[in-house]
Amino acid sequence: MFESVLGYVAGGTAVGVLARLLRPGADPVGWILTILLGIAGALLGGYLSRHLGVHHRALVWASALASAALLLMLFELLRDRRA
Repeated sequence: MFESVLGYVAGGTAVGVLARLLRPGADPVGWILTILLGIAGALLGGYLSRHLGVHHRALVWASALASAALLLMLFELLRDRRA
């Protein structure tokens, strides 16, 4: 279990960094919040996939990374609407 949480943290960090690199320029959110949102999304996706009965490791990772990317996009959309 501990290894999988560390894996989600690493995957979420990677998604956060990739999302930040894809959106260069001035960003008031910054690197740290982007990485934290990526980690939170990866943990959420891993949690949901395990409770939905997905046991294949590649599918769990795919859902974790997809939900991290989705969480980052949703945060950006919500932040842009407020401005």
